[in-house]
Amino acid sequence: MAKEQKVSVWGDRVHPRVNISGSGSPLVYLHGGYGPIETELVEELSRHHTVYAPDHVGLTPGDEDAIKALDDFWDLVLYYYDLFDKLGLKSPAVAGHSFGAMVAAEIAATDPTRVSKLVLINALGLWRQDRPIPNSIITAQTALPELLFHDPHHPALKRIILNPEDQEGFIRITWALGCTSKFYWPIPDKGLKKRLHRITAPTLLLWGKDDRVTPPIYAEEFKKLIPNAKVELIGDGAHMMPLEEPAKVALAITKFLK
Repeated sequence: MAKEQKVSVWGDRVHPRVNISGSGSPLVYLHGGYGPIETELVEELSRHHTVYAPDHVGLTPGDEDAIKALDDFWDLVLYYYDLFDKLGLKSPAVAGHSFGAMVAAEIAATDPTRVSKLVLINALGLWRQDRPIPNSIITAQTALPELLFHDPHHPALKRIILNPEDQEGFIRITWALGCTSKFYWPIPDKGLKKRLHRITAPTLLLWGKDDRVTPPIYAEEFKKLIPNAKVELIGDGAHMMPLEEPAKVALAITKFLK
């Protein structure tokens, strides 16, 4: 049964909510820029693991001011060190999607002892001038379905599309993007490419064949830089495949973590 745990970290200035579900070996799941909306994937993963799914800083209801406590991406990485320690996670498997994958990669690169296995799903963090990553935050709402989803009519679109008639959802999405983009935009260059060689954890680069944000060429870039990383492509997968194809994504992760 899933439970929520509130913890105090970063000198008692941040009080994140951590959803803990399932049983088995520990797996930390770091969500993407739209907030903790990848619930079906977390549920699938919890069939085989004890999944720790924390809110990113500022996204826990009642703790929105926590976003002021961290200034930059390095603060965010150190904050996750603190969170792992508070949860008693010595060297868990870590998976992340998009922005969350960028964070996961930095944790594994800056302190390789903190991550036993690593899964990066359609990760941000690198940049190619010949294939620049579109800024989905300023992309017209009408263009997002084609940009982010394989099926532009998928019901999960409502979780990421701003709808003025849904005031609560409008505020949630806007705030989530504001809090996460504080740390990742502009993407070039946070220096991740200089540190990826430090990762010692076995690494799965799980990518959507139809990802139009970080196309599979970025998976190959990560593979070049992370020792012994492997790439697995998901058919019919786009950038938001944790929402569109949670069962396929979970199966690939579970097989890799065995």
